[in-house]
Amino acid sequence: MSTLFSVPPLPYAYTALEPYIDEATLHFHHDKHHQAYVDKLNEIITNTPQLGEKSLTELLTHLDSLTEPLKTNLTNQGGGVYNHNFLWYNMAPNASKEPVGNLKSAIDTTFGSFEAFKTAFKDAAIKNFGSSWTWLVKNADNKLEIFNTPNQVTPITLGLTPIMTIDLWEHAYYLKYQNRRPEYIDAFFNIINWDRAENIYNGKQSPEEL
Repeated sequence: MSTLFSVPPLPYAYTALEPYIDEATLHFHHDKHHQAYVDKLNEIITNTPQLGEKSLTELLTHLDSLTEPLKTNLTNQGGGVYNHNFLWYNMAPNASKEPVGNLKSAIDTTFGSFEAFKTAFKDAAIKNFGSSWTWLVKNADNKLEIFNTPNQVTPITLGLTPIMTIDLWEHAYYLKYQNRRPEYIDAFFNIINWDRAENIYNGKQSPEEL
């Protein structure tokens, strides 16, 4: 029997991220959009027995072994599930305003300072066209990069370790910010779960661990 997936509960109340992310947006984003990706992924799994009992990470890191249209469908729906699973725990109420420990040191070394990183990350996110994500990732050389992905492409498919992300699909912010993406990005820096990011960077926690 194939492994089916579900939407994890939010690790905080729907009001917990206000005033940066409003309650209505979280309800729609988590309960409707994320659920839709899960439903479509489960439909693919149910109708494709050869996928077997693979985990979501296994599916998304072996896409090259698949043929179309299955490869694209799994990229879109499986990626949508993975990215949103990561996103909810990537945010936290009462979050620290900047990273600490080894991650902070790596950011300072790579970008010059945390403020310089914020500027570069915001610039990349503003320029990331359309429905997309901007990530802080660790590459195969264990170096940090700011990396943009379109649609629901995941860093793990590309051999990158996600450390932190911002969802730039309009459903993530439009109810509150409308077309003011730069304002949304600025607000997002108030709710980044840097403690989790530090754990992922140090290898103490996998990006998939909720």
